[in-house]
Amino acid sequence: MPFKELSAKLVEAQLVPGQRMFSQRGAMVAYKGEVSFTPNIQGGQGGFGSMIGRRVAGEATPLMTVEGRGTVMFGHGGHHVEVIELDGETLCVEADRLLAFDGSLQQGTMFLGKEGGVMGMVRGQMTGQGLFTTTLQGKGGAAVMAHGGIIRLPITPDHPVHVDPQAYVAHHGDVRNRLSSALSWRDMVGRGSGEAFQLELSGNGAVFVQASEEKL
Repeated sequence: MPFKELSAKLVEAQLVPGQRMFSQRGAMVAYKGEVSFTPNIQGGQGGFGSMIGRRVAGEATPLMTVEGRGTVMFGHGGHHVEVIELDGETLCVEADRLLAFDGSLQQGTMFLGKEGGVMGMVRGQMTGQGLFTTTLQGKGGAAVMAHGGIIRLPITPDHPVHVDPQAYVAHHGDVRNRLSSALSWRDMVGRGSGEAFQLELSGNGAVFVQASEEKL
C-alpha cells in the first residue's frame, strides 16, 4: 500500500479492497472513493496482548482502521511528514510520531533498556518520551511526523552516528544506541544551552533526525 508524498506536510495512500491501514485519529485530511474509518480498539496490528503492552508502556496512541477503495490524504498539526519504507526491518519510533502505516506491519513495544542498558533508560528520560518505544516490523510503509523536516543518516559498523537526543525521530535496522556525555561546539563558543549528552547509534541501519529540538 504505497504512500505518496504530496508535500512536506501531506501524504496520500491508495486503498484497495482486502487491505487496510492504520492512522492517528484526526489525521485524515481528505479522501476520494468508498473509504471507511473505524476506531481501532487494539491499537493496530499485533493482537490484544500487544495492545495491553502498549497501554502499560504509554505507547497506545489512539488509531483508526482505514479500509475500502480510494485515495486518502493524511496530515496532522502542520508537522513535516517522512515516508519510511520497510523491507523486513524493524522501525523504532515514538507512538505519537506515527501519522499512518501499512496494516501489514506488525506493531509492538520495545523497552529502551534492551538497546542501551541503564543509558537506554536515561535516553528515554532525556528525550521526555519515556522508557518504551513503538516498533513496526515487516514489509510496508510508515509515515512519521517531525518538526522542521527530517533527514536520513545511514549507520554502518565503521561509521556510527551521534545525534542530539531531542532531535531523534526514529531508526531502523540492527542498531544499538547509548547516551554519551559530551561538550557540544555550542558550549565551546558560549552559545549552547548546557546540553551535555549525545545519542550514539551504531551497527547497520539508519536514523531519522528532525531539524528541531521541539517535541510534537
